[in-house]
Amino acid sequence: MKLVILDRDGVINYDSKQFIKSPAEWRPIPGSLEAIARLNQAGYKVVLATNQSGVGRGLFDMDTLNAIHDKMCRALQSCGGRIDAIFYCPHSVDAHCACRKPKPGMYERIADCFNVDLSGVPAVGDTLRDLLAAAAVGAQPLLVLTGLGAQTVEAGGLPDGTLVFPDLAAATEHILLSS
Repeated sequence: MKLVILDRDGVINYDSKQFIKSPAEWRPIPGSLEAIARLNQAGYKVVLATNQSGVGRGLFDMDTLNAIHDKMCRALQSCGGRIDAIFYCPHSVDAHCACRKPKPGMYERIADCFNVDLSGVPAVGDTLRDLLAAAAVGAQPLLVLTGLGAQTVEAGGLPDGTLVFPDLAAATEHILLSS
């Protein structure tokens, strides 16, 4: 099975320091929806792995998170794309759960649900925690410079073998050429 794991905020849509708290605040990064559609058309299953601590902090509820994801999925459909599964961590940082990135719990759930070894599976993110979670399960960390990606590169400490791309469209091009 061909699989790609994506973070949401900063990779697919613009991020916000105040969190994306409503469907109205969710805005796609140019080219990201088309990139996902290209992955789908090439036979990839596209899965989201996203920290959503705004739920645990009480900034928005599960109905709102679902509405945000519905808006994203509808926008993707209009471009001929889809997300095959959404995995999220609703916990706040101080919950010390196993699923919040940089811990690999979400990635382990993805592996279990899809019955797949994640070794070498492309995992695209814009933060060090995204990359660390991917590396912990043997996935291939890909950093995009959208969202917090430029600051992540500047801070250093990227996992060995991390590949860096301007955006999801460029990362997708690499994934498709490598498959």
